[in-house]
Amino acid sequence: MVHVATAAGQERLLEVRELSVRFPSANGWVHAVDGVDLTAFRGRTLGIVGESGCGKSVMSLAVMGLLPPTARLGGEIVYHRENEAPLDLVQLDPDGSRMRALRGREIAMVYQEPMTSLNPVYTVGAQIDEAIRLHHRVSRRAAREQTVELLARVGMPAPRQRARDYPHQLSGGMRQRVVIAMALACRPRLLICDEPTTALDVTIQAQILELIQSVQKEMGTAVLMITHDLGVVAEVADEVAVMYMGKVVEYGPVRTVFRRRAHPYTQGLFRSLPDPDGGKRRLEPIPGMVPDPGRLPPGCSFADRCPQRMPRCGEEPPVVKLSGGHTVRCWLHGSASGVRSQRSELAAKVSDQS
Repeated sequence: MVHVATAAGQERLLEVRELSVRFPSANGWVHAVDGVDLTAFRGRTLGIVGESGCGKSVMSLAVMGLLPPTARLGGEIVYHRENEAPLDLVQLDPDGSRMRALRGREIAMVYQEPMTSLNPVYTVGAQIDEAIRLHHRVSRRAAREQTVELLARVGMPAPRQRARDYPHQLSGGMRQRVVIAMALACRPRLLICDEPTTALDVTIQAQILELIQSVQKEMGTAVLMITHDLGVVAEVADEVAVMYMGKVVEYGPVRTVFRRRAHPYTQGLFRSLPDPDGGKRRLEPIPGMVPDPGRLPPGCSFADRCPQRMPRCGEEPPVVKLSGGHTVRCWLHGSASGVRSQRSELAAKVSDQS
């Protein structure tokens, strides 16, 4: 189990504990998410970074209860409601009234591609109106006024006119603002952003990120920022989880993780970035290919691509605690001592309880 550091004085909104998501295939079960532990805090941003196919989006859909019926979930997704007992979202019926009451109202999501998450046959205003009226008993006119206010708030020019437009009549940046306005319609306590700046030019990217940060500051919203862009994580995140093949391989405060880069995969991600100082350093792509999720090698899934591979990498690596709330899943870092320290902590707890 990954031991997630608690941010001092911060309120936990979401705790993902040993989450696993698997799907049936012709070769058996495929584990898209495997033993993930994460914590989202009120008013803070957790960046989740990794290559395509590492399980980032599947994890977010599990939180939203939007996985296909064939998916099988394990572990816990504990959502801490305000002045109410915590809820394990894994145990809720995805189509039940309790989950539908949370989805969109308290937990909202900005999807990766706005053109596919907006209905092309309805105006954007009608779609935001629906989100408002679904969770609040207001008239059509009142819902439309709130919609116009939301569009204005996210920086949409001529918001009343744009509310009457269809998605295809808007630019990519405008559509992304509509999706964000829809997600913010009910002032959610948790906002999941799945690649919110994909396919946008750098100017619009900066505007979208600034918008999300301003909303977070005003509402105290917890944000899960899912991305493959390390620059986005460095700019907006407080903590970061690096995922590979369904597992969190490194976790901790952004500055600590980005400076130390304890896992070879995290190091590879940084080596594949252009030199920010304009130097002549050649890009070094991570060698090899992502393994087939249905035929993962034993032990560390990154071992076949790792330049620091050891014979012991054929065994599942433990999660090792480093300094400052930094954890890494790798044999390179105090493997034996890390296991011993965890066992010592457990023995101490048992001794104290007895």
